[in-house]
Amino acid sequence: MGNVLADSFETYAGNLKLVLLFSIPFIIASIIPFFAPLPTYISTGAIFLRSASIFSNISFTSLAVIIAAFFFSMLFISFAFVAISLIVKSKRTHTRIAASAIKGIEKYIGKVLAILLAYAIALAVANVIGYYIGMEALVTGAVGFFGFMLIFYAPSAVVIDDKRIGRSVKDSLKLIRREPQYFLLWLLLLVAVVTILDFAFIEAAGILGSYIMLLVNSLFVLPYFVILMSESYMKKFPILKH
Repeated sequence: MGNVLADSFETYAGNLKLVLLFSIPFIIASIIPFFAPLPTYISTGAIFLRSASIFSNISFTSLAVIIAAFFFSMLFISFAFVAISLIVKSKRTHTRIAASAIKGIEKYIGKVLAILLAYAIALAVANVIGYYIGMEALVTGAVGFFGFMLIFYAPSAVVIDDKRIGRSVKDSLKLIRREPQYFLLWLLLLVAVVTILDFAFIEAAGILGSYIMLLVNSLFVLPYFVILMSESYMKKFPILKH
């Protein structure tokens, strides 16, 4: 498994300028929730809405703004994911990154957006159900984990293999069952890196550390893990495992 970490870092470091450029939408996506008319908070390098506020005294206009902010945030995340994943695809297929990015982003972004929106809607429904039965954290956490595991490779399958949404989700689950080690490595490493950096920045800069972590997470951490996700997907090809 160390091989995939090395391959991911090589791709990341070798295309750093392009990765940073394609990471700007992650920053935009992180900032958009500030415009939603609900209390927000920053934790572990991300901005979250206090969802409990949705269940009390919310107007139709406020709800519309929240949905719009949520949609555009997902749109920018999808753009960044597709663009960064195309770097991996370009490296493996020996095509020019700039050319493939221009041709591929518009083609794949809609599919990736649909996958992410379906996952986010499932989380929202779980959140509502959990709230009314008094088990919000448990229900949302369970749906979030298993739903993410289900779609883990789906965006990579869309971008790298040009698969349809249904087929990409089906193949994602198949890969998770066949080789779960890459998913577990990705998840555990992400938790470790984000936890260590978050603790370090808060200790060094106090409340300002949360905002620094948000920037670092958007520009450096997330792009690497998108690359790691795509490189892990590429390991389904036996020749690339060695």
